[in-house]
Amino acid sequence: MSNLRLTMGCWDYDRTRSVMDGSIRPDGIDLTCLSLPVEETFFRMLRYKEFDVAEMSLSSYVVSLFKEERPFIAIPFFPSRFFRHSSIYVNANSNIREPRDLIGKRVGCPEYQMTAPAWIRGILSDEFGVPVDSVTYRTGGEESPNRTEKLKLSLPDNIKVEPIGPGQTLAAMLRDGEIDALYTARKPSTFEGKNGTVKRLFDNYVSVEREYFSRTGIFPIMHTFVIRREVYEKNRWVAQSIFKALNASQQKTYRDLQETAALKTMLPWAVAHYEETESEMGADFWPNGFDKNKKTLDVFLRYSYEQGLSRRQLKAEELFAPETLEAFVI
Repeated sequence: MSNLRLTMGCWDYDRTRSVMDGSIRPDGIDLTCLSLPVEETFFRMLRYKEFDVAEMSLSSYVVSLFKEERPFIAIPFFPSRFFRHSSIYVNANSNIREPRDLIGKRVGCPEYQMTAPAWIRGILSDEFGVPVDSVTYRTGGEESPNRTEKLKLSLPDNIKVEPIGPGQTLAAMLRDGEIDALYTARKPSTFEGKNGTVKRLFDNYVSVEREYFSRTGIFPIMHTFVIRREVYEKNRWVAQSIFKALNASQQKTYRDLQETAALKTMLPWAVAHYEETESEMGADFWPNGFDKNKKTLDVFLRYSYEQGLSRRQLKAEELFAPETLEAFVI
């Protein structure tokens, strides 16, 4: 019997590379992989469902579950995680010295439903007392004009979202003082460091993020993997095959990061950084699977509901193919 032929869109991460290059193959599947930047993968999957399997914004996926067709189902593998305190940028002339100074300001974000701004808004609300509805959000392209929301949103009246004009970009608007702050994933091209007009809200973001993790145990999840629902419904075993292969790829990455015979990355002190991270965050510092991530997922799902993105607060179990929530034992 021939293998099932599927396509997968994903960026070229170390933790997924062995699946992308074919050295680890999902059971029963011939996988054609396309390495694409995340914005392209998300756009093509959300608008046109071009791939059978794809990396997906966690927030976009949650929003998609409230669409009538529910086009995707996820597996609990998380290729992108990121502490986002470092991703809050401000104009130095906007008198924003601490988080609460954001209240009443104009804040850019490429899309309101993006995962990175959703985490930022939630953390600012929980940790620093900045209510989600206390700012005006301006949405649009960060570096190129005319970006729109990939998914149609129906937000409550207290959330103020205004698209920027044709020809405008958020990076330039932040530099020129047309917005006061920017919540984003990519560092804006107008960022100039600590002494520039565009700077980070948290100059000492590493220590802030470490303190956040030590207190909460949360390493924010940005992306998951989804399968087109019709593919999954015809071949329920696909979810477990893809999940197992991706986990095997990540385990190889853990081993590579520990290698001392020769460095497998171009960071001179990679081994020291690995050992430090392991000491601070545990041996499995980038956990996959449902049980190890339920707490983090529950927090994000609360944020999604509080920010008007979800019509009700989902349970974490509702996100994933049930076959991937447990494993056999011998």
